[in-house]
Amino acid sequence: MAGKTLSFLPPLLLATAGLTGLLLLCVPTRDVREPPALKYGIVLDAGSSHTSMFIYKWPTDKENDTGIVGQHSSCDVQGGGISSYADDPSKAGQSLVECLEQAMQDVPTERHAGTPLYLGATAGMRLLNLTHPEAAASVLAAVTQTLTQYPFDFRGARILSGQDEGVFGWVTANYLLENFIKTQHSHPCWPQGYSTQVLLGSVYQSPCTQAQRPRAFNSSTRITVSGTSDPARCRSLVSGLFNSSSCPFSRCSFDGVFQPPVAGNFIAFSAFYYTVDFMRTVMGLPTATLKQLDAAAVTTCNQTWAELQARAPQQKARLADYCAGAMFVHQLLSQGYGFDERTFSGVTFQKKAADTAVGWALGYMLNLTNMIPADPPGLRKGTAFSSWVALLLLFAALLLAALVLLLRRARSAKAQNVI
Repeated sequence: MAGKTLSFLPPLLLATAGLTGLLLLCVPTRDVREPPALKYGIVLDAGSSHTSMFIYKWPTDKENDTGIVGQHSSCDVQGGGISSYADDPSKAGQSLVECLEQAMQDVPTERHAGTPLYLGATAGMRLLNLTHPEAAASVLAAVTQTLTQYPFDFRGARILSGQDEGVFGWVTANYLLENFIKTQHSHPCWPQGYSTQVLLGSVYQSPCTQAQRPRAFNSSTRITVSGTSDPARCRSLVSGLFNSSSCPFSRCSFDGVFQPPVAGNFIAFSAFYYTVDFMRTVMGLPTATLKQLDAAAVTTCNQTWAELQARAPQQKARLADYCAGAMFVHQLLSQGYGFDERTFSGVTFQKKAADTAVGWALGYMLNLTNMIPADPPGLRKGTAFSSWVALLLLFAALLLAALVLLLRRARSAKAQNVI
């Protein structure tokens, strides 16, 4: 009898499996969205003194048509800004290779082809474009040639206007906070003991010095410009950059540009941050008030070239410009924008916010993600939790029944062997 029963076991198990399958097909399901994958974007910030690469990432879906962008990684390009290679443009492209190789590692291989790559050039290239437009075009062509050799989706190298740079920087700061010089033979803004050679033609091609250009001169003559460490004269030159003599509106900042009264909190980043950070950390000077900031600028300008090199030998390439930068920051905030001691307390000098570098690059990327289509959400079938529990219990019961039948068959076979 037992043998007959066991003979029906295989078809019974198959019937049970079939019935289970039918039950599974009858269980109500719903579409469940899969977690979104990540997209990446690369922005090269080609500034006047150096180039930085920022890699951003955001989910493939969007919120209000804008990617929720965060910084994935960054890389500082070795050497000067791309404008410094005006005499040898090919080196401008070559200088980017090390950081681009890092991007190859930081961005998943399967995402390379769909990762947009942009280069935005700022102050250095803007000035080069004014004085030597052919050289600026050659530099952009050289970096374009390098960037197109990589498997990313290169979307152009362009020179940003000052207005674009300011707007994108404003976007970056608010997004991260969840809000949405004249040239002369002696240079008072450079430290005493520092000197450099420049072409006389380059001196008078600057927009700042065109009015002083002589009628006749040898443009290929090299002249030596030496620093004098003169804070008073440096302040006078920097102050001359801000024309407040006329205003066609009720209120202006300078050069006839409308500006409402300064109020609230402000973030000063990029060159503002690096200049003030140098005075705080390297010079050891307080900068909490406008008066302290002014005094810090004067102290910095009083330093000789030898004294500055002794304080920060690793920053030799930038040391000569900290005096002019410090004077500019103070004069722009106080004279240009009209901050006083009370409103200056609302200004913070920051390099990062929410673990992301504050600058125009993120704002640029945020704007560009509007033109990158969102991927359709991935869907998979899912069952309600109660149905899943019921199926789990059913399969557990089937496994238990099969185990019991197998044990009975084993015992029966053992008993027959004993007889």
